[in-house]
Amino acid sequence: MSEPTGAARRRGPFKVGDQVQLTDPKGRHYTFTLEAGKNFHTHKGSFPHDELIGAPEGSVVRTTGNVAYLALRPLLPDYVLSMPRGAAVVYPKDAGQILAFADIFTGARVVEAGVGSGSLSSFLLRAIGDQGMLHSYERREDFADIARQNVERYFGGPHPAWQLTVGDLQDNLSDTDVDRVILDMLAPWECLEAVSKALVPGGILCCYVATTTQLARTVESIREIGCFNEPTAWETMIRNWHIEGLAVRPDHRMIGHTGFLLTARRLADGVEPPMRRRRPAKGAYGEDYAGPNADGGMGR
Repeated sequence: MSEPTGAARRRGPFKVGDQVQLTDPKGRHYTFTLEAGKNFHTHKGSFPHDELIGAPEGSVVRTTGNVAYLALRPLLPDYVLSMPRGAAVVYPKDAGQILAFADIFTGARVVEAGVGSGSLSSFLLRAIGDQGMLHSYERREDFADIARQNVERYFGGPHPAWQLTVGDLQDNLSDTDVDRVILDMLAPWECLEAVSKALVPGGILCCYVATTTQLARTVESIREIGCFNEPTAWETMIRNWHIEGLAVRPDHRMIGHTGFLLTARRLADGVEPPMRRRRPAKGAYGEDYAGPNADGGMGR
């Protein structure tokens, strides 16, 4: 049985073509690709790539300036934060939430709209494996080209489970029996009708939006279309901690708001969602509220 795509690049001694992440004494990272006969240069000296080729992962190399660097293969979270960008990337903290709460499983059939620089695509492909299916849609051809290069660089070539289409999802979506749909775009509500036809009963829709206005309109549109259960929305923030002897405290900097996530599950055809028992707060909807599709975007 052959190894899953990219697995051979994740283990064993360093080889020509491998990505290497160096960590200096101050914790700074430097990523490069191993090439025979080349040298890696820093302001603290240099060392030949050949010194790492054939060496085990976790080796330490010293530059001509006698500075030690720890050499490891970059993890996928490291890779997506350092790869070339056309659009902003989905941060690892949000990608992890999507994998968990959209329940991305091995062999899943997934549709993604808004590829950006290929960050989430890489996480999704690694989760679904070679036997799954990821069909990604991207409006901009330049973003699609950057995403394709980034994904293929990480996996060492084209991934057998990936199809990338340049164009609008609502105009081009032809997939059926889809298990999961991930929308990372400005107006996910525009795709709900197409998505509802593609998703299997019980399938999950996951949307990633940046602002509260987008979040509110997406939730109201999901409620209005009537073929999903009540959506759940949240955001995630990460705060690292400094630990040095008795000095244990939160870091001064943290990864705060990057975006909102929401999920909803497709109901069976012909089924109406149960009436919500929770009453909205007084004033949540003005007297002139006319639904999410009214003029102004929020029913005003």
